[in-house]
Amino acid sequence: MLKENLVTVENKVAEACKRVGRDRSEVTLIAVSKTKPVEMLQEIYAEGIRDFGENKVQEMCEKMDQMPADIKWHMIGHLQRNKVKYIVGRTELIHSVDTYRLAEEINIHAKKKNITVPILVEVNIANEESKFGISAEETILLVEDISKLENVRIKGLMTIAPYVVDAEENRLYFRKIKQLSVDITNKNIDNVSIEILSMGMTGDYEVAIEEGATMVRVGTGIFGERNYNTGNR
Repeated sequence: MLKENLVTVENKVAEACKRVGRDRSEVTLIAVSKTKPVEMLQEIYAEGIRDFGENKVQEMCEKMDQMPADIKWHMIGHLQRNKVKYIVGRTELIHSVDTYRLAEEINIHAKKKNITVPILVEVNIANEESKFGISAEETILLVEDISKLENVRIKGLMTIAPYVVDAEENRLYFRKIKQLSVDITNKNIDNVSIEILSMGMTGDYEVAIEEGATMVRVGTGIFGERNYNTGNR
C-alpha cells in the first residue's frame, strides 16, 4: 500500500514539474513520518526515499537511532529552544525558525560543535493565529538579524498554508512566499542564500510546485491518515 501511495505522489510531483517546465530534480520530496512507526519508514526507505520530516525532537531522535545513517532528517515542527541541543548537527535542515532567539540558540550549540547549521525561516504567510511563523512584513528584518550569527545559515523560507478543500485557494499564498524570496535575494544580504522554498503538503503540493516549491512535505499522501490529530495533512 505504501509503495503504491509513493508511486502516486511521485507521479503527481513529476506531472506538476512538467506543467510549468521545471526539472523533477528541482523538487525534494520529504516523507513526513511523524507519529508513524519505524517499520513504515523502513518500507518507504526501501523504495529510495532518503528525506524524512519529523515534528517532535524526541520522536526524531528515537527514529534516528533505529534508521540507516544516510537519511536526511528535516525538523519541520515548532522547535523549542531547550530542545535545540539534541538535534544540532544531526539534521539536514531545520525548517521552522521563526524568532531570533531560536536562531541564537541554534548558533550557540553550532559553535560548541564547530559546525554551521542550515535553517529556513518559517513565514506565517496567511497570518493564521493558530500557526507559528513570522509575518511576511517582518521576515526581511528577521533574516537580516539572523544573518549576523556566525554559525547559522539561512537557506530559504518555509510556510504552512491554510487547510483548504480546494488547493487552488492556496496558490496566492505560495506566490507571496515566492515573491518574498525574490525580494530577500535582491537585498544581497551576507550569509543568506534563498535556494529553498519549503511549501506544499498532501493537499496542495502540486500547486506549490507550480509556484516554485523546491521542497514539499507529504505525510498523509504517503503514509495514510495520521495516527492522531497533530495538524498534519
